[in-house]
Amino acid sequence: MAVQKLKVGMAGLGRVGKLHAINFLHRTPRAELVAAFSPDPAEIAWGRQNLEPYGVTLYDNYDKMLEHPGLMAVAIGTATPVHAEETIKAIDRDLHVLCEKPLSTDVEVCKSVVNKARTKPHLKVMCGFSRRFDESYREVYDKISQGLIGRPSVLRSQTCDKHDTSGFYVAYSAWSGGVFVDMSVHDIDLTLWFFGDDVVPKTISAYGITAVQPELKKFNDYDNAVGVVEFHNGKIAYYYCSRMMAHGQEDTTEVIGTEGKLSVNCNPQRNLVNFYHPGGITREAPSNFIGRFGPAFVTEANEFTAACLDNTPLPMKLSNAVKAVEIGAYLQEALVTGKQIHFDEIGRRMERAQI
Repeated sequence: MAVQKLKVGMAGLGRVGKLHAINFLHRTPRAELVAAFSPDPAEIAWGRQNLEPYGVTLYDNYDKMLEHPGLMAVAIGTATPVHAEETIKAIDRDLHVLCEKPLSTDVEVCKSVVNKARTKPHLKVMCGFSRRFDESYREVYDKISQGLIGRPSVLRSQTCDKHDTSGFYVAYSAWSGGVFVDMSVHDIDLTLWFFGDDVVPKTISAYGITAVQPELKKFNDYDNAVGVVEFHNGKIAYYYCSRMMAHGQEDTTEVIGTEGKLSVNCNPQRNLVNFYHPGGITREAPSNFIGRFGPAFVTEANEFTAACLDNTPLPMKLSNAVKAVEIGAYLQEALVTGKQIHFDEIGRRMERAQI
């Protein structure tokens, strides 16, 4: 008896798209990668070498890929500005969607995707926040749920990339939405997971510098930034994002509760090897996010596939993807303007704090 597989099309074959494509092709037993799209000839050339030999049909037109016979789902790993458009087109064709974060850098556009998904409740539409599929972060959530640290009150989380001297991040900042929307959105999503997605910001403030890439200023962006969100329920989140780590990727999180603390990756290591030598003890850190979260992307692909085939709930709400971008956008505004932003208890923005 033939086992049904989820027939998936991959949109985008950049760094993240390649990762998703390989995962659906080789590491997701219940899925079958049948098609892939990219407008980039170099990415198509990669697909000819790495995907086509396994029966994957390549397209340089997204709309044509959506017409691929038997297609059931689309994974979207293209540039952020087209995430929403491509997601909506897939929903219109009655296809399940796994879209890389963020749905858009524009909150209203994010909302339009959520509204479109609501018109097709039988479809599974998920925004991929990879840390939700990481074993360590899941253990933190479980321990919080068991009450092992009391009431979680402070979250301190960071997303820090290895310094890239190529100038890529300067060009990328033209459309990335800024460091808080592009990078800290992961940490914000963790906040909604650990504190509860009903938390309402009270104040938002942010500060930044351009320490190694002054060219970022022309896009109102920074290579290092700190943001603080105070919530109405007495909780605080502190975010740090950086693009100048000399040693490698360093994404860490602490959740401090009234009866204890949980931490994740506070001593980053590429593997379990420590090098002992006359100069001391050293270890290597991952060079990029794939080194830290590669296995989480595999889990994400498998759980998305299972939800589509078995009609089971997705592990996260699509509406959280909107709230994470919304908070990120407010942090970016506070960063650029230097002004603290205030909200009332139901989340309405106020011009100044109430006395």
